[in-house]
Amino acid sequence: MGRIMEWAARSDHLGGLPRKTVIMAVSAFARAVANLCNKSSVHNAETLMNLVRSRPPGVPLITVSNHMSTLDDPVMWGAFKGLLSLDPELARWVLAAEDICFRNPIFSYIFRTGKCIPITRDGGIYQEHMNESLQRLKDGSWLHTFPEGKVFQEDVPIRRLKWGTASLIARCPVTPIVLPIIHRGFEEMMPENYLNGRRPLVPLCNKNLKVVVGEPIEFNVPMMVETAVLDSRHVTAPLQESKWPILTSAGQELDETAQRCLYVALSEKIQSSLETLRLLSKRL
Repeated sequence: MGRIMEWAARSDHLGGLPRKTVIMAVSAFARAVANLCNKSSVHNAETLMNLVRSRPPGVPLITVSNHMSTLDDPVMWGAFKGLLSLDPELARWVLAAEDICFRNPIFSYIFRTGKCIPITRDGGIYQEHMNESLQRLKDGSWLHTFPEGKVFQEDVPIRRLKWGTASLIARCPVTPIVLPIIHRGFEEMMPENYLNGRRPLVPLCNKNLKVVVGEPIEFNVPMMVETAVLDSRHVTAPLQESKWPILTSAGQELDETAQRCLYVALSEKIQSSLETLRLLSKRL
């Protein structure tokens, strides 16, 4: 699969005017839905705002969250005062489902200029657009992901995470700051089964939206790589013919078995942090 309209995602596309226009429009929409149509609250907003504005130069930021509705992004950012109206170059990149957001050239252009990166569901962690996501991290940018991989509206523990986010952490030359976020109420604002099993045409109003920002997750990637290499030596089950490239992380080469061990360990740590924050959000 070729990269969909990658040229439209460049900051210098038409002098940056399309990006600025789309992000300003999206910001206005998100603030209206979050604060005028509904009641929103944010806990620990300063942690995210500080990381967006003033993290060390060259250090990428990955925010991870549960996925409650198709409007989580951008409405959750509209709950933060001024977040989406910052310099468009500071705004998040976000992984977006190709089959929903990139269905035609018009949608593709709008989402591309709005800093969305298309992801093919079940396309694997080494699909072409994941390399684009990795490049954004290498640039020191902010990337948001929904590591559960799809919308879940039940109030249940965080499910097993897809490995895409873990692979980006492992492949990035500079370990990203990884910040967990949990939100609530979005499943009521945009329920999946509303009219004959479909979503409403517009967001519903008078709902309570809550966003809870956690603290950065600590990762000792070199140690986790070393552990993954050691653990992989005890995996005896034969693999299917490998299509994964050899990964060099923290100075070590990892075959597919070692990569799987590493991605499980990284994903479980993210899942645990999200679940702890989910339980905390119920008490706030």
